[in-house]
This record gives sequence, C-alpha cells and structure tokens, in this order.
Amino acid sequence: MAALGLDRTCESVYRALLARPRSGLGELRRELGLSDADLRGALDKLSELALIRTSSEAPHSFRAVDPEIGVQALIARQQERLATEQQRIEQLRLAAAHLTAEFSLARPRHLTEEVERLDSIEEIRDRISILVKDVASDVMTLAPDGAQTTENMEAAHPQDLELLGRGVRMRTVYLDSVRNSPATNAYAKWLTGLGGEVRTAPSLPIRLMILDHRTAIVPTDEEDSGAGALVLTGSGTLTALSALFETLWENAVPLGTAARDRNERGLTPQEAEALRLLSRGLTDEVVAKRLGVSPRTARRIAADLMELLGARSRFQAGCRAVARGWLDGDE
Repeated sequence: MAALGLDRTCESVYRALLARPRSGLGELRRELGLSDADLRGALDKLSELALIRTSSEAPHSFRAVDPEIGVQALIARQQERLATEQQRIEQLRLAAAHLTAEFSLARPRHLTEEVERLDSIEEIRDRISILVKDVASDVMTLAPDGAQTTENMEAAHPQDLELLGRGVRMRTVYLDSVRNSPATNAYAKWLTGLGGEVRTAPSLPIRLMILDHRTAIVPTDEEDSGAGALVLTGSGTLTALSALFETLWENAVPLGTAARDRNERGLTPQEAEALRLLSRGLTDEVVAKRLGVSPRTARRIAADLMELLGARSRFQAGCRAVARGWLDGDE
C-alpha cells in the first residue's frame, strides 16, 4: 500500500480496522504492539487520507472506510494535485517562452544565429513562405485571435494546400469561439477535409508556429501579432515551445465533435477559463481577446459567474471561487 502513501504501521492499523471495525485505541495498541505515539500518528495519517472515521456509536473507537470508496477519494485528490501541478508546469513553460521573446526584443537583428527579428506583417509572411518550402514532416500552430480575418485565410490557403499535398502533418489549435464563426469554421473544415488536424481550446497563451520542431515563430507584441515576430531556432527554446504545444493539443477538443460539457461545478470550459483569467485581475478587454470573444460577451460571462457564485463584486466572486475550490489560492 506504499502507492497510497501508507507505511507499514499505517497499513497494519488499517487492516486491523478492516478486520475488526470499531476497535478502540487500547485494543489496537495491544493487538499490534504499537506505542501510543506510533498508533496515534498512524490514525492521524489514515484520517487525513479519509481511510478511517471515528465511530458515531463509540466516539473513542474507529472504523475503516470501504477500501473502494477510500481509494477512489485518494485517486481523485491525487488527480487534482497532478492537474494543479500540470497547470503550474504549463505556466512555467509559457513564462520561459515569453522571457525568451522579451530578451530578444532589445537585441539587434541577427545578433545570434538562433534569433531573427521580423518587423512587419509583410516580412512575417515572406519569411514563413520561405521556411515552409523546407518543411518535411510537421507544422504546429496556435491561433489565439478568435475568428480569422479573410485576408489571413486567403494568404494561408495556397500555403496550407501545398503543405498538405506534400503529406506534411498540420496541427492547428484555434479558440473555442471559432465554432461560432462560419468563415473560420468553414476554413478549418476545409483543412481537416484535406488531412489537416484542427482542435479548439478555451484560451491560448500565445500565437505560435513550429516547423519540424526546428524553427518557431512567435509575435513580438501580444496585442498586435502583425507588428513583428521572432524566428527562433535554439534547441532549448524549441523543446519548451514544442512541449507547450503538445500539452495544449492534448487538452484541446477536435473540431467536428461537440465541445466539452459543463464540469462538475456547472461551468463550461470557456467559463472556467474566464474565471481563471478574471482572478488574475485582467480587464474585460484582455479576457475577451484571450477567449476570442467581444468585450460585451466577456462582461456577460463575468456577470453570469458572479450570479452563479452569489457575489456582488468580482473580488467577492474570486474569494468565493477559492473557498469552493474552483480556483487555486495562488491564482
């Protein structure tokens, strides 16, 4: 039972309680030959793991929780801890990517072989058109701007057609909000019809394109991706960005299938993400951009969350969300 975090003492106490429910301290101490301190320590550990409870009939005796129920509760708590840890890892990866970009912004162009700076949307498109000619296997893209512009889709159309025709694997993650954009939805379905893979997520941290796991393109300005970009080829940076993409891809939902249902708290993925973003003090405008919706829609989502939490202010909503376990206290 070491996998459950139980040492031999805890295991022996738990098995004794399974065999003889409602055993008291004295009985357990005599049967197992444990000191009072060791026995109490084991009981405290088992209580913390919700594997035993005090008996309602005899307050000084204990009973073991059904192993199936107890273990399922342990698994649920462990999964929650892993999910929290995974979220922190993703935040670290994102922070590393942003730091790389910020560090490079102040550097002269072509200062190193691993960073190249592009200063306009025309330069970005021209550089991409050159880079994709050498792509052999993979193109991975995060597209966080919501509904795509007609200009962007027209510019990407021949390039995507050529890549898919060569058998290149194309994976793209859009925002969930594109499911409500007929034009973007139609383009995404056109991609999948030719063999491309498209998924959606509630929000995306950055705009990103990775070619063959060797070259990455990230914007220099989060608010205006056409203002400039960095072409990155450093192996460490590419490893981190590729891992970030794979994590987001794994959690995204394939286009053409229904979006995820509400979670156990009654929140849609978009509402859960909005709550997380709002808890960080972001404005409605920034939240709207992250979700790919209008500021008006972002304000409506915030109002719905406040009503659900029975809160009169956003601060109160944040406090109640933490108290209910909807948010980590570090958010």
